[in-house]
Amino acid sequence: MVHAEASTFVKGLVKREVYAQVLEQARALFEGQRNWVTSNLSNTASLLYHALHSLPSPSNATNWCGFYVVDPKNSKQLILGPFQGHVACQTIAFGKGVCGAAAATKATQLVMDVEAFPGHIACDSNSKSEIVVPIIQGDKVVAIIDIDCAELSGFDSQDQAGLENLARVLAEACDF
Repeated sequence: MVHAEASTFVKGLVKREVYAQVLEQARALFEGQRNWVTSNLSNTASLLYHALHSLPSPSNATNWCGFYVVDPKNSKQLILGPFQGHVACQTIAFGKGVCGAAAATKATQLVMDVEAFPGHIACDSNSKSEIVVPIIQGDKVVAIIDIDCAELSGFDSQDQAGLENLARVLAEACDF
């Protein structure tokens, strides 16, 4: 049985190794568990938060890591899901801010400077950069992975590749 040690990441690993461990631990945590909110997304938020904090700067300046899911009462709106960090915006319309852009376009948004992103929603004024990856089942966005960093250019193509792989694993492992 997987336990709390799943979110322990040794210092000194490179980003590729950390994301490989995230995927391995996520698959183990998801085995036999299809509940997206109380189990899979909650554990994944913790895995990612601790994984990024195990890396050197700027990754360790991650200040918010979590999920928004499509609102079952309004398919053009995201609602706050499990996360690690300060309290956050509760709803985001498709097309609004970085999260809404990812949901509307079904494409990853890699934002080096959130102040330069038109319509950025500032839930935490400490956030300087952001990456948002849609989780897609079939042809529909069901949720998004949202990670903020307190430094400019906090994320890169390695983060994008690792998080897009994780989004595919979540899409396969969860009954949204």
